[in-house]
Amino acid sequence: MINHNWAIQMADSIMVRTPKLYEDKGHLGKWSYDYGVVLKGFELLWKQTGDSKYYQYIQDNMDHFIQEDGSIQGYRLDEYNIDHLNNGKLLFVLYKETGLEKYKKAAELLRTQIETHPRTSEGAFWHKEIYPYQIWLDGLYMGSPFYLEYSLAFEAGANLDDITKQFILCEQHTKDAETGLLFHAWDEKRIQPWCDPETGLSQNFWGRSLGWYLMALVDVLEILPADHKDYKVLVRILNDTLSALKPYQDAESGVWYQVVNLADRKGNYLEASASSMIAYAIAKGIRLEVLDNSWYGTLDSAYNGLIAEFITTTKEGLVNLNKNCQVAGLGGADQRDGTFAYYISEPIITNDQKGLGAFLQACGEYEYLQR
Repeated sequence: MINHNWAIQMADSIMVRTPKLYEDKGHLGKWSYDYGVVLKGFELLWKQTGDSKYYQYIQDNMDHFIQEDGSIQGYRLDEYNIDHLNNGKLLFVLYKETGLEKYKKAAELLRTQIETHPRTSEGAFWHKEIYPYQIWLDGLYMGSPFYLEYSLAFEAGANLDDITKQFILCEQHTKDAETGLLFHAWDEKRIQPWCDPETGLSQNFWGRSLGWYLMALVDVLEILPADHKDYKVLVRILNDTLSALKPYQDAESGVWYQVVNLADRKGNYLEASASSMIAYAIAKGIRLEVLDNSWYGTLDSAYNGLIAEFITTTKEGLVNLNKNCQVAGLGGADQRDGTFAYYISEPIITNDQKGLGAFLQACGEYEYLQR
């Protein structure tokens, strides 16, 4: 029995607060991957409820960027930024529903980036051209599900091995032997100021980066043919990574910390986006039957924790998601160094789009399981 349908309440609140996602504070009309996180939540809710207003919200927001010739306002292929593929996930449902060629052409344009996107010596995508020879956990969510859906929709399932390889190489290079957790990033050249000069690894286990990786895994497992040679490998990686996170679930609240393994360090805090992403991965994993039912206890605790720890409702009935890390990364012009002090120094905000989208997707999956 569900007391609240938080997915619907959150989606409706988002539509009231930000009818145009690209006009939200700080976005300035950019082709930002955040929109895709939110809109995938709307796609899930539209499929579950059949309410056309959720589909219309997707189309209205995407049509600001997708031009009639299939070009994308604000997108530059030559930046080779894996983040810029994320919004492309919405083009498939728009093309399927409307048959309009502009959506297919826009997807083709993003697919062109994959063809020439720079890679490590083993074939893993660089996170961005400005971050050479680096695998970040974040990038798996941004690129791989789009690449897979495009392959299945328009290329008769070509390149599936290339897609699964991204996850396998990422785990291979970022996994900590002691905890089983995945470090935020790895530098193949071992020259970045933030990395260990011997291992190439960043210093910490950042909650949201683990969340991105887990969301990517379940999104890929949903459509990857179950007879593919790496399907069971990805199922194993999902189970292992979640099992590594389980001991760090806060016993009292049911959610996870910004730096997941350092709960007792001063300044660390329970973080909304990572907790939502982990809850989403568990709920979807159960639905897809790639996680067994023993995960229900962890999931129930996480879902209840999301509501109790992070949600407030205004007197007008709008839902707010609090305690979101605004952004975190490594290197760049400001030399983000990956220390504990760095991760807790980034702004903590309310209603960050990445957090909202992850919360919306987590609630959509969890509440569906409860029906």
